[in-house]
This record gives sequence, C-alpha cells and structure tokens, in this order.
Amino acid sequence: MTRLSVATWNINSVRLRAGLVQRFVEEYRPDVLCLQEIKCRNGEFPSAAFTEMGLPHLHIRGQKGWHGVAIASRLPLEEAEEPAFCRHDEARVASVKVAGVVIHNLYVPAGGDEPDTEINSKFDHKLSFLDRMEAHYAARKSSDPLVVVGDLNVAPGEYDVWGHKQLLNVVSHTPIETEAMGRILTRGGLVDLARVAHPPSEKVFSWWSYRSPDWTKNDRGRRLDHIWANTDFASRFIRESFTIHKDARAWEKPSDHVPVVAAFEV
Repeated sequence: MTRLSVATWNINSVRLRAGLVQRFVEEYRPDVLCLQEIKCRNGEFPSAAFTEMGLPHLHIRGQKGWHGVAIASRLPLEEAEEPAFCRHDEARVASVKVAGVVIHNLYVPAGGDEPDTEINSKFDHKLSFLDRMEAHYAARKSSDPLVVVGDLNVAPGEYDVWGHKQLLNVVSHTPIETEAMGRILTRGGLVDLARVAHPPSEKVFSWWSYRSPDWTKNDRGRRLDHIWANTDFASRFIRESFTIHKDARAWEKPSDHVPVVAAFEV
C-alpha cells in the first residue's frame, strides 16, 4: 500500500494567498490540496504557480468575486459526478477521483447572521444545502472509497467551539445545523476523522475570526473545516496523520481558516 495525504483549506482568495499555499505545500507536501473560497474564475486561477509547487493536476470550479472551489494534486485526476447541493448553482462543489478515491470538496454556505429562515434567506439556503447533502450520501450506492472535505461551516460538537452555551444561537453551532450534520454522517455512513484522531472532549478548532483582537490569547475558535471518509475507507485512515496546522493562522496576511490534513493507505 501507499500513502495518500489530503488537505483542505479555505484560502479566502487563492490569488492573494498563493504564496501561503506555496509555503504550506513546501513544508507539508500534501498529495491532494482542496481549496475553498478561491474567489476567482477558472481562467484567473494561478495554475502556473501550482504546477511549480508540484501540484500540476487541477480541477477548478471558479466564480467571479466569491465562492469557488478547486482541487490540486500531485497525482492525475479523473472526473467524478458532482452532486447538486447548491440550489443557486454557485461554485461550491468540486469532485474528482484520485488513486481510486472519490473526493468531494465542499464549501457550505456560511448562512448569514440570523439563524431564522423566515428573515434570513442565506440561512435557508444553508439548510437546503445540508438537506441535499443528507439525501445524496444516504442514497449513494457506489462502493468506491469516498473522502468528503471542505469548509462545511458547521461546528458540530460541544468541544468544536470555544463556548458551547454562548454559541447555541450563533450560526454554525445552532441545534438545527449540528443535528443536520449528525444526520448526514449517520445516514451517509460517514466518519468524522477529527473525532477519530481526537477524543470528543478535546477542543479542536480550525477557524479564528479576524474580528478577534488577539486570537492567540483568547483562542475563541471553531471547527468549521472537516475531513470525512465512508466507513470502509475510514479503516485505512492513518490516525497519527491528522493535523490542523494552527501555525498558518499566524502567517503574514493569513486566511482566517487553517489547513487540515489526513492521510490514508491506498
């Protein structure tokens, strides 16, 4: 068997932070890098820079100004069906097969500020996206290994946020969102690998707000970035490989998210 490492990172503008991507790739050498919020159209993606950093195989789902997802790989990519999770047809889903593994790279809508579908259409859109995810993974028949990664914009557990009680009515940690994520995992036969690598009672974060005056001191984070695998393939997860690269949050002009990496035997 060989080792396949998969990283996910909401880069918050790939053109602005291509240098940070290069630094990460040089230091940690992932085989597959899944990016969200690339904020560019396909033709504007810095493809040459990715080729130079050793990730020449690209699958880009760009969009003008906002959103956008991309998958960059050392290994050749095959096309794979892209689920229609987004009812507004925004660039939020990229899907490929690499080394026999199907990878879904997702950017779930943030959902706005008010957790109320009657007054906040963005929250309604987010719940629709999660509902479509549940239906798709519950109905999936393929036996191919599956890895689902991305900025899923839900911190599902009590220890996936800095303050569980304080955030129960804050979008990303409301019960309706966390219960939806629980159903996706359960009905889809998917395993949340962060909680294989870390016990449920350990605080694990991947995002720290730009609004925090000193994110390192108060550590008010949330775990919004996820790597999942279907049950059979999760048995090939290399537990000690799971890493949240918190150091990247302190790099110059960082994203507010940091890279998350998991490796598998393939």
